[in-house]
Amino acid sequence: MRLIGFRLGLAGALAVARLLANLLFEVKPADPTAFIGALIALLCVAFVANYVPARRATRIYPLMALRYE
Repeated sequence: MRLIGFRLGLAGALAVARLLANLLFEVKPADPTAFIGALIALLCVAFVANYVPARRATRIYPLMALRYE
């Protein structure tokens, strides 16, 4: 199931890149370096967006949180 989503996402990204080809400066629409760079950037943002709240949640004592509510 994940492989289907991966393939659909990759096909969609390539289609959008071809539509926006005239806006790209010295980058081919199917440039693997650009796709990998975008993937790494999105993974870093997703990691920080999940790590920071999870780290903050581990510092709270569970019984104190339950009593507060």
